[in-house]
Amino acid sequence: MKRYATGLFLLLFAAMSILPQHVAAQEKKATAPDNSKYILTPPAPSTPRINSARVFGVRPKAEFRYTIAATGIRPMTFSAEGLPKGLKLDEKTGIITGVLKKKGTYNVTLRAKNSLGEAERDLRIVVGEDILLTPPMGWNSWNCWGKSVSQEKVLSSARAMVDKGLANYGYTYINIDDGWQGIRGGKYNAIQPNKKFEDIKGLVDTIHNMGLKAGIYSAPWVCTYLGHIGTQCDNPEGKYEWIEKGVCDENYKLEDPNKKLHSGYFRYHGAYSFAEQDAKQWADWGIDYLKYDWNPNDYYYTKEMADALRATGRDIALSISGSDPFAMARTWSKLTQCWRTTDDIFDTWSSIVRIGFGPQDRWPAFSGPGHWADADMLVVGMVGWGPNLHYTRLTPDEQYTHISLWALFSSPFLIGCDIAQMDDFTLSLLCNYEVNDICQDPLGMRGVPYFRGDGYVVYVKILENGNLAVGLFNTSTEPKKIGFTPRTLGLWSKKITVRDVWRQKDVAEIGPRDRYEEEVAPHGCSLLIVSPPNTEEKIVDKPFTIKK
Repeated sequence: MKRYATGLFLLLFAAMSILPQHVAAQEKKATAPDNSKYILTPPAPSTPRINSARVFGVRPKAEFRYTIAATGIRPMTFSAEGLPKGLKLDEKTGIITGVLKKKGTYNVTLRAKNSLGEAERDLRIVVGEDILLTPPMGWNSWNCWGKSVSQEKVLSSARAMVDKGLANYGYTYINIDDGWQGIRGGKYNAIQPNKKFEDIKGLVDTIHNMGLKAGIYSAPWVCTYLGHIGTQCDNPEGKYEWIEKGVCDENYKLEDPNKKLHSGYFRYHGAYSFAEQDAKQWADWGIDYLKYDWNPNDYYYTKEMADALRATGRDIALSISGSDPFAMARTWSKLTQCWRTTDDIFDTWSSIVRIGFGPQDRWPAFSGPGHWADADMLVVGMVGWGPNLHYTRLTPDEQYTHISLWALFSSPFLIGCDIAQMDDFTLSLLCNYEVNDICQDPLGMRGVPYFRGDGYVVYVKILENGNLAVGLFNTSTEPKKIGFTPRTLGLWSKKITVRDVWRQKDVAEIGPRDRYEEEVAPHGCSLLIVSPPNTEEKIVDKPFTIKK
């Protein structure tokens, strides 16, 4: 009987070992709490409103792809006045495609129309060397799926981005992080996908047809952080030791049952680079964004990949990751479209404080249109770094602080959760067009700390129209009254309007020397627009009359 039981156990174990990974390791389901009472953002109106970026950069002769993102009931039709020759607009989808051959700037008026009305928005198309003229908005797979990422899960988030309406607010990128890589091969002897990604070209085409863009991941090491092959190799054939010796799983991830090897042993630059080959493959697939991840980041490998991507003729944004050294800030601002300013973020208040209050203040001189300092991904909704997810450990007030800070920083808005499981509260955080407009402001100025005190910080960001975005942040554990006078911010109009951005309503009208103040919850914030800007007209002073 004992022998029979042992044999049965071994048979069962063998059967389990050949089951697909998603069956053998059941993913635990988590549920989101009901945070509906904390929702501040009003529902979007049924009338049209255009929410996509007001400035867009493209290089000469590169593929142009821009989607007019708009809220409002469907069906909706789109039009564009002043669209330059070489571009065409799909009136039903709002997707603009084509090629512009010469450098220049074109001013276009976008329109969206439904049965209830029509909306307009100006778009400035800049054909030149700079791309990503506003911070990227989209999704990245790492903070939810980690190593369990698959083509099915990526496609699920892409569909959910459209179905849940995030695409209507300008969220565009669907980025695959570490975990897609197989072995080298194909036309260029470039990295090919593993079994979890049956057809990356087909996946990218599907994403593009949704009006979205696609990103991918690599590293200039022999082995990535997770244990997949990188852009470097120790031999010209592109053969990797742990794969040749079979010290890997079915998806070619380094996995040693004897625990003698791990990816850390291969996190070094190899003798041979395949940057050019890999870039060509990504361009053939239609990739729009590369997250390039190693530490310490350096000039040589950054420039090598920047040049390789540029040589493809395709506009592929380069985002480097690995807590990039501040001493090389000018390098990152010249060679990359995004660079990480910190190590990995987590869904805790201590992580938000560590990243948000202090370290970001050193980057304003270098961050701006085409080159963005990246405070890392957004940790709201269902996260977990895969495969088992949990609802973010940030309180609702801490989540408002998180999103408000990133908007004031002009940091990329890259969602880190499973969009398919996104709850209404998380949607309200990410789908407030006034908050997003602060992040996407074309001027691209980064907010700076204007006042600091015991347990509070006031951040101020100058917007393109001259208005000020002001964030009142309570970093203490007790409610705190925080405020300002417009005059101390440099505004002197007779009537100053204070607008609550999260609630999308004006909350005060004050004089330039009047103090605006409100009580801010512990770890919470208030995000405001203060207007109007100072007049450009000549100031005429009244002479002082001495009374006898």
